[in-house]
Amino acid sequence: MHLDMDAFFASVEQASKPSLRGKAVVVGGLGPRGVVATASYEARAFGVHSAMPMTQARRLAPNAAYLVPRFSLYRAISEQVMGLLRALSPLVEPLSMDEAFVDLEAGGTAWDERSARLAGARLRADIREVTGLTGSVGLAASKMLAKIASEQAKPDGLVVIEPGTERALLGPLSVRTLPGVGPATGDHLRRAGIHTVDELAGAGEDELVRLLGKAHGHALFAMALARDERPVVAERETKSVSVEDTYDVDIHDRVRVGTEVRRLADRCVSRLRGAGLSGRTIQLKVRRYDFSTLTRSETLRGPTDDPAVVREAAERLLESVDTTGGVRLLGVGVSGLADYTQEDLFAQAAGVAGEESAREEPEAATVADIPAPAERHWPAGHDVRHAGYGHGWVQGSGLGRVTVRFETPVSPPGRVRTFRTDDPALQPVDPLPLVSRGPGEDERAGSGRGAEAEGP
Repeated sequence: MHLDMDAFFASVEQASKPSLRGKAVVVGGLGPRGVVATASYEARAFGVHSAMPMTQARRLAPNAAYLVPRFSLYRAISEQVMGLLRALSPLVEPLSMDEAFVDLEAGGTAWDERSARLAGARLRADIREVTGLTGSVGLAASKMLAKIASEQAKPDGLVVIEPGTERALLGPLSVRTLPGVGPATGDHLRRAGIHTVDELAGAGEDELVRLLGKAHGHALFAMALARDERPVVAERETKSVSVEDTYDVDIHDRVRVGTEVRRLADRCVSRLRGAGLSGRTIQLKVRRYDFSTLTRSETLRGPTDDPAVVREAAERLLESVDTTGGVRLLGVGVSGLADYTQEDLFAQAAGVAGEESAREEPEAATVADIPAPAERHWPAGHDVRHAGYGHGWVQGSGLGRVTVRFETPVSPPGRVRTFRTDDPALQPVDPLPLVSRGPGEDERAGSGRGAEAEGP
């Protein structure tokens, strides 16, 4: 089984905001260099798609709602969905927050076409009940075919590719349908006169090896014949933890660059600790004004999750980078991961107790080192609460004003009001759950939830 949630980020925003249901919604970076992360199907009708520059999206769909991602909410919903998948089988391979493979046979959930179809239908119903969202399901004898089936099922559908029909289904499809055929490989094959999977299979294995190299040629020929032996891998080992920021305006001030690197190092360590990991190799990524990208790394004597250590290493790496002309992107990462730190080993050798609590102290110092912003920022789409009007979300801000629409996932579309950005009655808050489980709350939602988001 391959599950792919439908326009995940945008669908979450529509489910969370009654006034946006059935409307064009675009989620991504809203600065001049931002890109589209996800577009709702209503926005896709205007030609907007993921990875498109946000400036181009605004030209295509000027009246769409443009929102900043709320990753904490997306992750929470993703965990709910992955939990439903793991109830089907112990072999679940997440590909991203909204996409995963499931080996149904390993869980004893399905053994033929009928039982697989029932499992897929039950999963889609469970996802709708638990999250209020929709997902598309593909079922087939291999990962490649299951993914192709889920693409054909979109949106909000289920497609089964029955054994014995694979070659006929694949034949007329574009070679770009196959895993591993990106734009460069696709262009290379097109110049050789190969456009469809049938033509790929007809070219023969030797010709594909000559065109693409031994490993790639063998793999694509097998896939053209509908052969895909890749297993579903339940756990993917984390190789690195990193964070990066792209800046709307190039940073020229070397002091500001250093401040940003320290801030990114602290964020990276926070993410590292959240995963219960430490690392030995600190990496710095710098993309300069001319789009050239430089990476530098330093390997420590042992793994660490100490923010001061990571921050100092990142600063040392920055010293070797020429930022003259400006910087458009900075990133800090940690690799060589472990589930212990060098300090743990020292503690064991010395018989010292309580080392873990001692290592928490630098985190407090880290927060104090970060200067408070000069003014509060209100990202579009993020949640707020007003002392008088209750829960709402930011429609936009600028010129010292912030516009808020007051509504919740279970309310009718709400009213819009404008406040000063420094209004003490207005505070940022965490998102509300999409599907209320409180006693009687579903009944109180009534017709205000709209036909698009009806559910328990």
